[in-house]
Amino acid sequence: MPFPEIDLSKVKTYRAMARPSKVSTTLEGKPPKYGMHMGDFLRSLPAVLKAEEFKSVARAVVSARRHDKPVIAMLGGHVIKTGCSPILADLAAQGFITHFASNGSAAVHDTELACCGHTSEDVAEHLADGSFGMAADTAELINTAARRAVASGEGFGEAVGGLLVDRKAPHLNRALLARSYQLGLPYTLHVALGTDIVHQHPTASGAAIGEASLRDFRILAASVAGLGQGGVLLNLGSAVVMPEVFLKALAVARNLGHDVADFITANFDMIQHYRPTVNVVNRPVLKGGRGYAITGHHEIMIPLLAAAILEYAQES
Repeated sequence: MPFPEIDLSKVKTYRAMARPSKVSTTLEGKPPKYGMHMGDFLRSLPAVLKAEEFKSVARAVVSARRHDKPVIAMLGGHVIKTGCSPILADLAAQGFITHFASNGSAAVHDTELACCGHTSEDVAEHLADGSFGMAADTAELINTAARRAVASGEGFGEAVGGLLVDRKAPHLNRALLARSYQLGLPYTLHVALGTDIVHQHPTASGAAIGEASLRDFRILAASVAGLGQGGVLLNLGSAVVMPEVFLKALAVARNLGHDVADFITANFDMIQHYRPTVNVVNRPVLKGGRGYAITGHHEIMIPLLAAAILEYAQES
């Protein structure tokens, strides 16, 4: 027996020409042209969804600095491994980033690139014979920096950058830690004990690492306290540590009476994870502001963001 079918002969219709719509031809992208300038490229992007959000983040960075508001860039180790340190250092040198904050792995990779010109060992191969992470020179420098920070009152990241400068590391100019030190900008290190290869070495002092990293937490919280009314917080590739640290720093700043609202946050990563989504994009801006989630590979998205920032900075 045939199943009953609904009768469509009397459905109510309308004309698409008269209907409000979300997308129009005016929003469509324009074909790229050989030799086009960066500004032309940005204007050629479709004016929808992530293309518009990406441009909004770049403009927010420019606006923040024009109004003397902080731009904090948090990062994970993969950002350094994908070759983005010189690009971020240049943004800082031009005044677009006021504070760097990272987990310990970013400092390990930045230090090795500064001292050796290479980093990122074959983990699987070296893990098999127990040699993974046993680079004594890397550990000596970072663990010495922790003790120096405790003794001198410096921040942990500041001390690592200072040691790289003092020892005249061969590849100093591309090192984010060293350039931050030379520029007088805070680079704070937020370390979870046992997560970094330098913790495997006899030169490691848990007391020094903990005290130095806690000082850097307080330095970060002081920067976060100034984000309200137009600052920008970028999370570049840290899936857990930096989103968690940022949330606590924000809580401290607000607890002490700072009006940290109406600011911009953005999470740039290859995959959108739970903690950056809730701790960077969503929760911090519930009092005002906006959070963005931009997905893409660091070696493409960070240079593109830098180029967009420089382009928008030239607009009147």
